[in-house]
Amino acid sequence: MTSRWIFGLVFLVCAGLLAVAFYMEHVMGLEPCPLCWLQRFGFIGAGLVSLLAFVHGPAGFGNRVYGLFLVITAGAGLGVAGRQLWLQGLPPDQVPACGPSVDYMLEVLPLFEVLQTAIKGTGDCAEVVWRFLGLSIPGWTAVFFSLLVVLGFFLMFRQSTPRGWLQS
Repeated sequence: MTSRWIFGLVFLVCAGLLAVAFYMEHVMGLEPCPLCWLQRFGFIGAGLVSLLAFVHGPAGFGNRVYGLFLVITAGAGLGVAGRQLWLQGLPPDQVPACGPSVDYMLEVLPLFEVLQTAIKGTGDCAEVVWRFLGLSIPGWTAVFFSLLVVLGFFLMFRQSTPRGWLQS
């Protein structure tokens, strides 16, 4: 499989994960916390990098650059998911207080303060509202971000084959 099609598949996976996130929000009624929003931005970033790589269809050095950007965006998302998992593992007496909604913060605070508050997380971020196969939502996002980071490294260090050759 060519790197171009791998990037296309990554874009589709990211789009699918974002669709699931919006389904959980708008159909299931699960309100996303600030860290959930940041994880969405991680998938948006990884998806956009992958879409650009798919459209561009680079070879050699270009694959390495797009692979690096995939590692950076997915790695940032993995860090945010790790922060939320850490908050979810805190004893109840150490969980930070709940904060205002992201929509409210965006209305009344400067963007930099919204980002600072979001990265710190709130009590909302520590609440586990859904599980699948024993993992919470940030647990699953951490799994997918980890896979994207590994795939990004693979694309960075993959030996490219000349165009037109049979590729498996």
